[in-house]
Amino acid sequence: MTADTPLSGRLDDDDYPAYTMGRAAEMLGTTPGFLRALGEARLITPLRSEGGHRRYSRYQLRIAARARELVDEGMPVEAACRIVILEDQLEEAQRINAEFRRAAAAERGESQ
Repeated sequence: MTADTPLSGRLDDDDYPAYTMGRAAEMLGTTPGFLRALGEARLITPLRSEGGHRRYSRYQLRIAARARELVDEGMPVEAACRIVILEDQLEEAQRINAEFRRAAAAERGESQ
């Protein structure tokens, strides 16, 4: 997505860094420090504005919300981040596997 893309298109983009740190923390019901901790644990890496301010996407907020759930259940931040990363990797692997199965079925002339 480029700067030439209309604003409406960017707002629909799950990866568009639309949220400031303060707004993201407010939406998650947490503190900016929690978001910084997720960055230090390399769970999410916010983009930076021209002025150097962190900006978060909706996708990153969903990841942060899942980490917060785990932390609220008593898990250390580092462990929560590792679990979220593994969950994300598993979901991606399952998506790829489903695509391979559909392609293999199509080659055999099967319908899904």
